[in-house]
Amino acid sequence: MRLDELVGVSNQVARTRGRNAKTELVAGLLARLSPEEVRVGAAYIAGELPQGRIGVGYATVREVQTTPGDVTSSPSLLELDAVLGQIAEASGPGSAGRKKALLASTFARLTEPERRFFAALLVSELRQGALAALLIEAAARHTGIAAGRLRRAAMIAGSEVEATSVALLEGAAGLDRFALAPFRPLLPMLASPAADASSALESLGRARFEIKLDGARVQAHKDGDEVRLYSRSLHDVTTRAPELVELVRALPVRRAILDGEAIALRPDGSPHPFQVSMRRFGRSKDVERMREELPLVPQFFDAVLLDDEVLLDAPLSDRLERVDAVLPAVARVPSLVTADPDELEAFYTSTVGGGHEGLMGKSLTSIYQAGHRGQEWLKIKPAHTLDLVVLAVERGSGRRSSWLSNIHLGARDPKSGGFVMIGKTFKGMTDAMLTWQTQRFTELATGEAGGWVVPVRPEQVVEIAFNDVQSSSEYPSGLALRFARVRRYRDDKPAAEASTIDEVRALLPKGLR
Repeated sequence: MRLDELVGVSNQVARTRGRNAKTELVAGLLARLSPEEVRVGAAYIAGELPQGRIGVGYATVREVQTTPGDVTSSPSLLELDAVLGQIAEASGPGSAGRKKALLASTFARLTEPERRFFAALLVSELRQGALAALLIEAAARHTGIAAGRLRRAAMIAGSEVEATSVALLEGAAGLDRFALAPFRPLLPMLASPAADASSALESLGRARFEIKLDGARVQAHKDGDEVRLYSRSLHDVTTRAPELVELVRALPVRRAILDGEAIALRPDGSPHPFQVSMRRFGRSKDVERMREELPLVPQFFDAVLLDDEVLLDAPLSDRLERVDAVLPAVARVPSLVTADPDELEAFYTSTVGGGHEGLMGKSLTSIYQAGHRGQEWLKIKPAHTLDLVVLAVERGSGRRSSWLSNIHLGARDPKSGGFVMIGKTFKGMTDAMLTWQTQRFTELATGEAGGWVVPVRPEQVVEIAFNDVQSSSEYPSGLALRFARVRRYRDDKPAAEASTIDEVRALLPKGLR
């Protein structure tokens, strides 16, 4: 299959509204892939690279994306995959130049729609409405395998692309290899946002509410004396948290798979800022010294395997009984089971006042659906807002290919009289908003019309909601917003009245100011 065929289907999916119609388009694409192309095609339509990270960032992609060339014929999926394999393997002196040259020669072969697709794929920003969940549904439709079975296989495999590929190449029998066992990390169960504590309670009824810890998600696997830890992205991080390894090894069970967080706490029990926890959790050198200076505290909240009992389909209430029976209280997340709104509000207020992110609300009947983001688990946390200025905007991809989408956000700097960038976002934008901002930022554009990033005059104010502020070396301000999303555009407010960088800095956790 040629790249232009896959891009054509991707763009069709992006323009299609109904989920069934999207699924049919992707199923048709999967049916046309040869056995050699299955893993590559499935990964691309899901917005992933089979190679994972290949050491290419935004700056490089922007630099080479407009490489002039003589487009004759679209490359095949396997040709493109071979080039990406070379880029992923390039290392040592001069590797950056080799990667750039390979990318430039590849972009020179592509049409404009192919370039946009490829660029978005490289930087993990392909948004055509056909990501992993839709891929599973399409594979189920094409193969006749029950979608539930495919989702379970993907959950245990840790990859929707892997489960889809096995289903297409080997059929239902091939999925039998995906069995829950220690040292096979599985996709973590995810939560959906709730507006506030009362709406979460209204949705869940009597439920368990846990302190939402702003640490590192960690999966702990035990088989006898062997213990391994895995990050949210399923990487082995065992050597980074020996205190967690020691605790899990000492548990009174032979085998276990536990879900939880690793977090750095102050002596009074309040949390260090997220970046402090991640600074410790991300260290692979001088671990023992760092352990003395900044110990990590394990806080587990679920189990999917204990001894020989698989708990994936057990209700949360049963899983928690087993967790409570094997884990010491200091290693369990503080929680409250209630149906009383006043009791919940008091717990929420004290949790946020103690420096934590918020709460997690969980249905007591929920089964563990790894990789699933439904309404059985809800996250409840306060949001901050700032009025920022748009400094530039990026051209969209996939369903947004006809719009200007990702906006660069700046805070006002009273000292220089200018603006400093503190992040960017494409979240929270409706179709009507995208249409409006495309026209607006085209009028404000100051740079070349053909570039991926379009600089604009700093005149448009936008109200941005976000969770918190962290220090960052990515932006000149040294700051970045976490989980930023557009709330509304402020035509009533001039850029001269936008939030200042000092206001942003004041929102940094105390340990980072």
